[in-house]
Parts: sequence; structure tokens; C-alpha cells
Amino acid sequence: MGLIITQVDAFTDTPFTGNPAAVCVLPTPQSDRWMQNVAREMNLSETAFLLQQADGYSLRWFTPTVEVDLCGHATLASAHVLWSQGHLTPAEEARFHTRSGLLTAKRLDEWIELNFPAALSEPALAPDALIQGLGVPVVSTSQNPLGYLVEVNSEASVRQMQPDFSLLKTLPVHGVIVTSRADQSHYDFVSRFFAPAMGIDEDPVTGSAHCCLAPYWHDRLNQSEFMAYQASARGGVLNVRYQGDRVLLRGKAVTVLRGDLSV
Repeated sequence: MGLIITQVDAFTDTPFTGNPAAVCVLPTPQSDRWMQNVAREMNLSETAFLLQQADGYSLRWFTPTVEVDLCGHATLASAHVLWSQGHLTPAEEARFHTRSGLLTAKRLDEWIELNFPAALSEPALAPDALIQGLGVPVVSTSQNPLGYLVEVNSEASVRQMQPDFSLLKTLPVHGVIVTSRADQSHYDFVSRFFAPAMGIDEDPVTGSAHCCLAPYWHDRLNQSEFMAYQASARGGVLNVRYQGDRVLLRGKAVTVLRGDLSV
């Protein structure tokens, strides 16, 4: 029997919605090339690799083309796997050592709460490729470590936009977050996330983007807790709390398949 690899739909409790991630708990270290090959084979937006260490687990995330510094949904999926497969007891905190520092997760009934670093955005001029690539009315543009954060005029624009990914791919950033206030009363804001430069035209649900969205909407709505909806085709729901330099992301997760990785 080879290594077990598990596919989890994150930020949802309904199979075939939310954001799928593959998770592999490694018994021994593997090379970067091997992990990148597995991620390419899985062909999901992220594949997570865990390796136990003295105080938790090392955690690395790979898209089909590159390793990334931070990924929310694959961290949520990793915590779900550790608890559901008996690596941790339900009462134990999941501790992840990553390129972005120590990240933690804990179980709160059916929810999983991630503790992530906040990412502030600064006003920025919008290049022509960004405006043309989005093709919707832009209210404001800012920039953060993840890329551009663009507020547009309505939830309808967020949901209905059909970006030109060939233009967005030319931008000198990892990705583009597009957001607006929500029209529906049970959500505070909606968003979508595009990252063609990383091999992902559209990510279904993006935890790291909400580390940027939380401080952004805190300044505009004068509140610290939000219900957010990422309006991709699969869709996903997040409870988001902004606490100074940290963002608490709550979501649910469900296992959809488990198999043996034979190489």
C-alpha cells in the first residue's frame, strides 16, 4: 500500500461544492520535485503536504505549477484530515509550521477555526490590463502581498463578470481579489479570486484572500466580524473575524475521496 492521499472539499459541508484540496500526511520527508509532481498529478488548486515534527506539523502547499506561501482552504482541509483520520484527538489544536509562520486550527462543533496573519492593502493605481481584464466598473484598487484587491460597483458585477485571463496573467502579481458589498442580508461582502499567473484561472474559495478582505471591509463597514460568500461556480461560505494583526477564518469541510498514492 502506498501513501494515503485524501481529497477534501473545504469551506462547505456539502460534497462537490466549496474548494477541493488534496492532503498527504508524509511518514518521511520528500523532495520538492516529488511534491510538485504530485500536485501536478492531482491538478487541484492546492495539494498540501504534512510532516509531523516535535510541536505540530510542517505544512507546505503546491499548486499544479508552483509552491505558495499561504493557503487557507488547504490548511482547513489538512486540519480536517488530522482529526478525521485520528492523527489528532478532537480536543487537540492543530499546529502548522509554514512559510507564513505558525498557523493554528481548532474544532468548534462542526466548524474549524483557522488563525492566520492579516494582510493590509494600500491604495494603488490600476494598470490598464487589470481594468480591461476585469471588464466591470471599478470603485477602488489597492495592493497587498497577495496581489490586487479591486472593489467593484455591485454584487451583480462580482457574480457575472467574465475576466480576460490572458490579460490578468500579464500582471506582475500572484492574483486579483474582486469584491463588493453583498446585496443579501445574511452576507456582508462577496468576492472572487483569480490567479492565472499561478496556474489557477479562478480559485473556488480562498482563505488567504479573506486575510486581505477582513481589514479592508473592517475599515469600510466599521465592524470586525463578517459572513462572507465567495461567488465562484462552486461557492463557499466563511465566517471571518478581524483581530488586530490576525484573522480568524471559520469554515466546514467534508472528505470526498481517499486513495493510495502508489509512487
